[in-house]
This record gives sequence, structure tokens and C-alpha cells, in this order.
Amino acid sequence: MYDRELATEILSQILKATQKVLRRFEPIQSPDDFVLSESGLEKFDAICMQLIAIGEGLKNLDKVTDKKLLPNYPQVDWTKAKALRDIISHHYFDVNEEAIFIVCDKHMKKLECTIARIIEDLEVNSP
Repeated sequence: MYDRELATEILSQILKATQKVLRRFEPIQSPDDFVLSESGLEKFDAICMQLIAIGEGLKNLDKVTDKKLLPNYPQVDWTKAKALRDIISHHYFDVNEEAIFIVCDKHMKKLECTIARIIEDLEVNSP
């Protein structure tokens, strides 16, 4: 069995990062909003940093839980969420604003809800 308290702490950090992404993404209406102004570029950079943190947190969570927790929540493509961290970190100059827009627009809310549910499930089922 894994350390539920540590898993919950990691999940809480991921949840906070997800919420930061959603807040920073609020004024963005199209991928161009990321690149047509200095403030848009700052939002893009800030969001990418949080996406890296989320991916790293998910990788750490897998280590702590021996990869047994996340598969119980198939509504999120965890492999892609973790891979996004690697893409942004290692190929930052090639990161496409449209791809980040799609991630934020189509996937972040589901990630936020799923992480919150996992935390709730761990708290309800803790010994």
C-alpha cells in the first residue's frame, strides 16, 4: 500500500496548479491571444510552467503510488498529461500556442474535476 497522505499532498499541489492554469486562461479567446501581445506571451509562459509542474507532479504521484492510483480514473489520458511536461520542457521553442490553447480549453476542467475527485476519494477511504 502507498502513503495516502503523501499522495494527497501531491494531488493538492496538482489541483492548485490546474486552477492557476484555468484562471490564467480565462481571458484567452483564441491561440492568437497567446502571441499577439506581451501580456499574452506572459500568460503562455506562465501556463506552460504550470503544465510542466502538473506533469512532474503526476510522474511523482505514479512513483509514490507504484502506478496504481491513476488507472482508476480513466477519464483523463494520464500518459498524455505526463508527456506534455516532457514536450514543453525539452522542446519549448517548438511548443505550439494552438496545442496549449486546446489543452487549456478542452482538457483542464476535466483534469481539475478528476484530481478533486481523487483527493475526495482518498480522504473518504483513508484509514
